[in-house]
Amino acid sequence: MTKPIDRQLIFVIAVLIIAGALILASASIVLSQKRFGSSFYYISHQLAYGCLIGVILMAIFSRIHYKNWRRLSLPFLVFSLFLMTFVFLPSLGLSSGGARRWLSLGPIVFQPSEILKFAMIVYLATWLDTKREEVKTVFYGFFPFIVMMSIVGVFLIMQPDIGTLGVIVATSAVMYFLGGGRVTQILSLGALGLLVLFLLVQIAPYRLNRFLVFFNPAIDPKGISYQINQSFIAIGSGGFWGLGLGQGIQKYNYLPEPMGDSIFAIAAEEFGFLGSIALISLFLFLTYRGFTIAKFAPDAFSRLLAAGITSGIAIQAFINIAAISGLLPLTGIPLPFISYGSTSLVVTLASVGVLMNISRSLGGTILKT
Repeated sequence: MTKPIDRQLIFVIAVLIIAGALILASASIVLSQKRFGSSFYYISHQLAYGCLIGVILMAIFSRIHYKNWRRLSLPFLVFSLFLMTFVFLPSLGLSSGGARRWLSLGPIVFQPSEILKFAMIVYLATWLDTKREEVKTVFYGFFPFIVMMSIVGVFLIMQPDIGTLGVIVATSAVMYFLGGGRVTQILSLGALGLLVLFLLVQIAPYRLNRFLVFFNPAIDPKGISYQINQSFIAIGSGGFWGLGLGQGIQKYNYLPEPMGDSIFAIAAEEFGFLGSIALISLFLFLTYRGFTIAKFAPDAFSRLLAAGITSGIAIQAFINIAAISGLLPLTGIPLPFISYGSTSLVVTLASVGVLMNISRSLGGTILKT
């Protein structure tokens, strides 16, 4: 008999998918009409190429035993890095806004860095499980970990995609700590990260503007701080109850990226404080269920894999919401399940499928937890 999947996990994922479709349908309606002459182009594309494919992969991965990912971890990581190199080929890579992050293979356009995020989680879970006590050492644990982060960092800095790099490093740091890393090693990684960030700001001064805006949002309301100020207007306009689905104003060419990294502001405008808290609560509940699955997972590999998948989604959601709310500098990363982006949705749902399989291996152990 097939063991059941954690019902609470299925529920929260289903609600996030439905909420994401509703929010995106409203947030994208203006740009969709302007660019394609159809108010529902973007949501239709997201449902067909993101949601449908993602749900299918989620269902398939929920039935593939998680131990299979262990032997596929290295080939999967190498494959994802291989795809990252294609981004820099003029014939295959697509650029937008000064960044080269997309790969075009005929009619298929996707973002390899999303696949890399998942591949890193799978590989780190395998590597940390193999190292065990060696993780605490500098030569056999921390140094190889830094080398891995550096290789990934080079690819993402060249695109550039600092937001995704931040998510990968933060997720990897959580996994490294849970895998037996010392607190001093994590603090050293944080210090090294700050040093790299300082150098990146020196190389590209536009990154400094994000910090200037963070500390003083009023510095240039019609220039570098325009997006965050429009975000504040959207969030503030929502009040407690919100203006209502589809009734928001900021998506009418006021707020940049209304269906991308700014989509939480649109959600706050239309669903208000109450809706914003509900959305945040969904991510918190998903995090709780994910770490509960990790806690009861049958072995070290599955524990690290479940914790990595969960923390990756939670960290990305936190950074997106905090940034658009003015609690962190703007980063430009999507809100999981909500923002437009087929690759992000497909990979996120596929990784959740792996999490579901781990919960399936527990039988009824956590179904009432």
